[in-house]
Amino acid sequence: MSHAAHSAPDEQPLLSMGFLLRTMAVIAVLAVLTVAISIGGRWFGRHISLAGNTDSTAEIKLAIGRDTVKFPENTIRFPSQRREGAAERVDLYLAWPEMQGYGKENHLRFDDIAQSSGLIFLQITQSTMSRDMSGRLEPIYSHLLEGPAEPFRDGLTLHRLRADAGYGDEVLLTAPVKGGPDYVVRCILPSAPDKAAGGDCQRDIKVGRDLSVLYRFSSSHLDDWEHIDAAIRTFVDARLMNRSATSP
Repeated sequence: MSHAAHSAPDEQPLLSMGFLLRTMAVIAVLAVLTVAISIGGRWFGRHISLAGNTDSTAEIKLAIGRDTVKFPENTIRFPSQRREGAAERVDLYLAWPEMQGYGKENHLRFDDIAQSSGLIFLQITQSTMSRDMSGRLEPIYSHLLEGPAEPFRDGLTLHRLRADAGYGDEVLLTAPVKGGPDYVVRCILPSAPDKAAGGDCQRDIKVGRDLSVLYRFSSSHLDDWEHIDAAIRTFVDARLMNRSATSP
C-alpha cells in the first residue's frame, strides 16, 4: 500500500450547503427586520412628535346643549373628541395670538411643554350656572375677598381671596370694561415673571344660546387680557352654526 494514499487529505467542501442556507435565511430575516424597524421607527417617531395632535383642518360638527358648533380638527385637543355628533364638552387649544390650531409652522408650541405659554386652552360645555365669571363678581366673589384691593398692572386691580374660600393660592384680578360688566379672571401669580405657567390664569364667559367657555392662559399674557377675551369670544361665536339666531 502506497504511503501517499494514506496521507491524502479528505476532500470536503469548506462551507456546507446547509450552512449556506442557514446563513442566507438569517440575512433575509435581518433584512426584513431592518425594513420593519425603519418603517416602524418613522411611524413611531411621527406619533411621538404629534403626541395626539393633528394638522387636519377638516371641520368637526358638535352639538353641545342647545348650541351647534364646528371646529377644525387641529384645534380640538383630544383625539377622542374629534368625532361629529352630540358632546358634553369639547377641549380646544389655540396658538396665541394667531388663534390657530396645530400646524407645521407652530408645532413647537404644541409639542414642547416649555413653549406652552404660547397656547390658550378652552373647555366648552353647556352652561350649568346662570352667571359667568364677570357676573359672579358681586354676588359671590365680593364676599370671599380679604384685605384692601391693590393696583396691579395693565388696568387690572388685584384682590386677595380668603384662605378658607377654597381657591388655594389664586388671586382675583378685575378691570372695568366700557359698556359692560367688569372683567374678572383668577390667577396663580408666579414668584417671578419667567416662572409663569402655561395656564395659570382662568376665566369663563358665555357664548351662543347656552355655552360656557372656560379658558386658561399664561399670566405672562395678562397685558393682553382685553384682546384675549375679545378674540376667544369672536373665535367661538364665528363657529356657531346657530349664530344668526343669537347674534344682534
